[in-house]
Amino acid sequence: MLQFVEVLGARKESAKNRRILKCICMRYLVRAGVKPGREKDLLNAIQSETLGEGSVAEGEYLRNMKDARLCVDDTARWVEVCYCPTPLQEERPYWEEYFDLTRVQDAHDRGKCRDNNGSEPWACGGCDCTARLEQKLANTGKPFLQFLREIAVRWKS
Repeated sequence: MLQFVEVLGARKESAKNRRILKCICMRYLVRAGVKPGREKDLLNAIQSETLGEGSVAEGEYLRNMKDARLCVDDTARWVEVCYCPTPLQEERPYWEEYFDLTRVQDAHDRGKCRDNNGSEPWACGGCDCTARLEQKLANTGKPFLQFLREIAVRWKS
């Protein structure tokens, strides 16, 4: 991880660094079920903006939850940008506090990834490669935050 941080800080364009980055920049479709009894704690962490606190990806967690959708199988789904050598290596412990991660898969074809194929280093951060998937997801199920808020209303009753 230290080597990764040095590469991110320097943003060097050498072939060696592109090989390192080739393995670590990716977008994933995440499917996860909220752990029983953790809904209220998750909603509180989102509302207080403490979800992912301490992680280098801190703000990404809140964006993910804003965009997440609750699907008919009762899993939340979202697209996540991850720069770790192993999918969600940094994020997994933070997510697993509230979720059972049921599936993490590539959100698009790695062969078409501009960062991965070397045609545009650092493309993942502002890339629109998953725009169609994210649009489709936005029209699937219902907003995950709406689901959490509906449960919160039941807690108050």
